[in-house]
Amino acid sequence: MIDLKRLAVVGLAAIVGVAGMELGAELGIPGVPGVVNDAQARVGRPLTPVSYAGVARRTSRRVARRTAYRINALPPGCPYGPYYGGYYYHCGGRYYQQEGNVYVQVVFD
Repeated sequence: MIDLKRLAVVGLAAIVGVAGMELGAELGIPGVPGVVNDAQARVGRPLTPVSYAGVARRTSRRVARRTAYRINALPPGCPYGPYYGGYYYHCGGRYYQQEGNVYVQVVFD
């Protein structure tokens, strides 16, 4: 019985303490820290939902689709670089991705 009372008193004290700290932080009382800090997400950072980089990354990853068309060697002069959110070879208006020893054509929907 005494252990249950002691546990209840400690639990109630913890709840009152946390509630007091949050209330102090919300009211702007100097020197009273809150338990939960403010979120540091800023628009324009790469992983925020509204940033251009985050939106472009999420949409471009969804549209790349591999086809069944495969070639053994690329024509000369096909640059490898970032296109549509991924790295592909760009050859004459078509995009290819290396898969083992062959190149697979990639289509963007």
